[in-house]
Amino acid sequence: MLILGIESSCDETGVALVDASGGQTPRLLGDALHSQIEMHRAFGGVVPELASRDHIRRVLPLTDAALAQAGLPLSAVDAVAYTRGPGLAGALLVGSGVACALGFALGKPVIGVHHLEGHLLSPFLSADPPEFPFVALLVSGGHSQLMRVDGVGRYTLLGETIDDAAGEAFDKSAKLLGLGYPGGPALARLALQGDPLAYKFPRPLLHSGDLDFSFAGLKTAVLTQVKRLAHASLDGPATLHLADPLTPQQKADVAASVQAAIVEVLVKKSMAAVRQSGLRRLVVAGGVGANTLLREQLGAACAKAGVRVHYPELHLCTDNGAMIALAGGMRVQAGLVQLDAAEGQGYSFDVKPRWPLADLTMAS
Repeated sequence: MLILGIESSCDETGVALVDASGGQTPRLLGDALHSQIEMHRAFGGVVPELASRDHIRRVLPLTDAALAQAGLPLSAVDAVAYTRGPGLAGALLVGSGVACALGFALGKPVIGVHHLEGHLLSPFLSADPPEFPFVALLVSGGHSQLMRVDGVGRYTLLGETIDDAAGEAFDKSAKLLGLGYPGGPALARLALQGDPLAYKFPRPLLHSGDLDFSFAGLKTAVLTQVKRLAHASLDGPATLHLADPLTPQQKADVAASVQAAIVEVLVKKSMAAVRQSGLRRLVVAGGVGANTLLREQLGAACAKAGVRVHYPELHLCTDNGAMIALAGGMRVQAGLVQLDAAEGQGYSFDVKPRWPLADLTMAS
């Protein structure tokens, strides 16, 4: 069963071909991705209209590239999966429209996939795939969630962010330091040159007794510290945008201290979730899952506790078509989607810009 996956929820256009034949581990046959980072960098963030227009330009050439890498024709595809949500409405409509057009032309079904489910299942394409059940730490740009995963479509929410997600804390802190877009990776790189103990930033909800996250207070503490340092440097009033008076070392120390605070919360909450669930397997997925410090500290904590930890390959941490094809294929394997009556068989390309993962679980 060959599934073509199309991802266009935000600022990456991804197309991939996955073999999800029953009774075997899914295999990635072809993968093509285009990032819009350079285009959006000039604006300091994603511009939805520009993102949508760029998806239109990229999606068909990327489809050709993924199929060429797999050495297979388009006619070999058994179904087309696309990101139905959540994401930017215009960007989602591009992927949905192309998927439905290809499905109609081929006479094949289309499968609308939840973007976060794609991230959640992406480690199944890694060299060390997990087994159900497991605890999952899902940390992407706008989401920080801990879930118990008993199978495809069988998800129990254990904890989630009540305000800013971890990715937002990285990005907003980076902006306060005057770093470029995307802020999270830039802050992580700068943190390598800093002292993580230089500034004592709060660890919100670390001792709350539950598994929820909160990072808005951390962002406020970073703002206060940056203004304090700028004020001392200028010997006068500081505004919100006076990161430049900070020395390179001060910026690096702030970056390292911010990263240390975020990672400590993610690690301790994840290990608490593992203990409370009684499971011995942890999966980390989403863009923040590529963070080196997070992987190091979570790996060490899991090794000490005798817990197996699984990550997607680094190139599958960010948004990509492979995870969408995989999720579509695994839903078919689990009997949640029948290819002769798949969602979208009528090719009415609807999207869900706001789509809680809990809704998907109830629908399953």
